[in-house]
Amino acid sequence: MELSELTTEKRNPDSMHLDQMDTMSILQTINNEDKKVALAVESVLPHVESAVEQISTALLSDGRLFYIGAGTSGRLGVLDASECPPTFMTPKDLVQTVMAGGDAAFFNAVEGTEDLEAQGETDLKARNITKKDVVVGITASGRTPYPIGALKYAQQIGAYSISLSCNQGSLISNFADCPIEVIVGPEVLTGSTRMKAATAHKMILNMMSTATMVRLGKVHENLMVDVHASNYKLKERAKRTIIEATNVSYGEAENVLKQTNYQVKPAIVMIEADVTYRKAEEAITYTKGYVREAIDYFSRL
Repeated sequence: MELSELTTEKRNPDSMHLDQMDTMSILQTINNEDKKVALAVESVLPHVESAVEQISTALLSDGRLFYIGAGTSGRLGVLDASECPPTFMTPKDLVQTVMAGGDAAFFNAVEGTEDLEAQGETDLKARNITKKDVVVGITASGRTPYPIGALKYAQQIGAYSISLSCNQGSLISNFADCPIEVIVGPEVLTGSTRMKAATAHKMILNMMSTATMVRLGKVHENLMVDVHASNYKLKERAKRTIIEATNVSYGEAENVLKQTNYQVKPAIVMIEADVTYRKAEEAITYTKGYVREAIDYFSRL
């Protein structure tokens, strides 16, 4: 498909006079288009659900999650992957991003690398990908060679592949076990897919990682119970989490967290089940990290 035929490259009739608008009119036009993004994402939720189910199964079976893309698409992957260790205390290699041009391309465009399909395969191979892993190829146009090459290789070795694009019948969809095409329509600024297309992809990546971590037992109620309390702000968040989950005082929360080296999960179990740190840890291990089940474990004894 030629670029001119892609929805993401077409001109938006509602912004044809963008250069003649006053500032408020420009902002209202952008805002009106942004309102369409959530509805477009809503229409592909069944596909996102399938992706989350596969990712969760893979990570529970010692697999890893890889995002791969070029330019804005790659940067979105970096943003999502980099938040997993501090938010959910995941190993740094559990969720990774493979970006065209390498890490330096996050800050400065590396021209030409996105056009190399073979480079996508090469860069993915360098991460020692196996059939246990899941690969998400991100490209607004749906035709970028770099992530396409990566997905082709993922399919060759039996790794589950997911594509994320913003055009109907995207080329990359042909190489995905789970194609997700979120159609947000033409951009306010013609072809500037850092706008609606990127917003839609950011929303879906947020959903994928967050829903997966819930499925992995890293959330209790709606609280981040696997937060890595590595600084003052996060230690205070850990205390507030304990208070919200158990209704103890600030001082009690702080005291229990000191016993657990600021691990929130065992602290909650210790308070709710009235057990020692060792017993709480044993229960969490037994229930594979699920706090609610760990508390219930003691009620059945």
